Amino acid sequence: MVVVGAGPAGVRAAEVLARAGLRPIVVDEGKRPGGQIYRQPPAGAERDAQKLYGTEAGKAKAIHTALGQLGDKVDHRPGTLVWNCFNGKLNTLTNGAQGIIAYDRLILATGAFDRVIPFPGWTLPGVFTLGAAQIALKTQGVSVGKRVAFVGAGPLLPLVASQYLEAGGEVAAVLDVTPYWAKVKALPGMMALPDYVKRGMAYLRTIRRHGIKPHYSVQALEVVGDTCVEGLRWRDDAGQWHKIDCDAVAASFGLKPEMQLIDLAGCETRFDETTRQWLPSLKEGGRSSSANVYLAGDCAAIGGADVAELTGRRAACSVLQDLGVPVPASESLAEIQAELDRHARFRSAIEAAYPFPLHLVRELDDALMVCRCEGVSVGELRANFVKTGAPEVNRLKAFTRVGMGRCQGRVCGAMAAEILAEKSGRSLADVGRLRGQHPVKPIPMVV
Repeated sequence: MVVVGAGPAGVRAAEVLARAGLRPIVVDEGKRPGGQIYRQPPAGAERDAQKLYGTEAGKAKAIHTALGQLGDKVDHRPGTLVWNCFNGKLNTLTNGAQGIIAYDRLILATGAFDRVIPFPGWTLPGVFTLGAAQIALKTQGVSVGKRVAFVGAGPLLPLVASQYLEAGGEVAAVLDVTPYWAKVKALPGMMALPDYVKRGMAYLRTIRRHGIKPHYSVQALEVVGDTCVEGLRWRDDAGQWHKIDCDAVAASFGLKPEMQLIDLAGCETRFDETTRQWLPSLKEGGRSSSANVYLAGDCAAIGGADVAELTGRRAACSVLQDLGVPVPASESLAEIQAELDRHARFRSAIEAAYPFPLHLVRELDDALMVCRCEGVSVGELRANFVKTGAPEVNRLKAFTRVGMGRCQGRVCGAMAAEILAEKSGRSLADVGRLRGQHPVKPIPMVV
């Protein structure tokens, strides 16, 4: 049994397998358990959990300590990158050493990644994703700038802004590119999980208590500065431009599943019209279309930390069922599913509250960089379609090298597909997506 990822999903999956008498291998790129949402500071630099994780401090500490409490019932391998999955084996890298792990059953709990939409100045030093800004705060206890503007779409925006304020950081602005009325309209659906609504309102109260008024329906963004961030210009829904002084910008436009290993494991995917992104095709209990591969957490569908724990437990129970091993009495699949159903209703409302900001995509200027690794601009992608008629995004990649850099298309792939769909007049589903390639992250080569 191999579990990839030691966030909430991976930890809970390993816990269930261990309680059933199996000894799973838990492989994690991080040095300490927690994943992104409950990321820990380095050993020896621990800080107060309440300040780091707020109301979720108890859940964070439970995830942090779970594997240690299991002792040798779990083979935990931290600091290990899984860079390929092929023919029942994982290729790994640990402290510069290559390795191979064969698996009989594989649970992928690889989490999610920020969705990025280019805007003028987004490649300047001082521009980060919201996830990166959160990593800096949680891991090292530092701000990404002295005065930070937070921009984006999704519940991560008020969360990270409030975390910076609570930590003593200076926030220049909180700019939401989705409309305020969408949140009001979605509120009844969000009441499927009233505690989540209370938590979200608390984030907004923190922001306002510090004298920051969030702005909604932001129509355009532009970083000010030649060699680094010196400010940010933004346009409201009345067409009026505003300027704020800042030395850092944290911007993300939602989250998307981390699907590189899912691709390499041979799992089928489907296009989700609501979120305008590709998701894995799931069968009952977190089973994928690929034999002996199971999915849990945000890599299966964005749901948050609590859903990750539930789907991690569910995937482990599915493994046990498929092996004919009794599921621990503490695991009630009916209760897990009922809780997941409530979260699904809440998630539908969240997606309505934070619709994908298509207006930003439609305003992409030809000069904007899309793939910063390979230096491919919006205009080059559009011109290449006119020249070649590339019918789908992987052909566009072959012609332009978009998505061939260090990030393997994580940052630019979705935008390349959006640009191709717009220019070709085809649907986003029809132009497809960049397929995962190994190595999923850069690895050293020995010559």
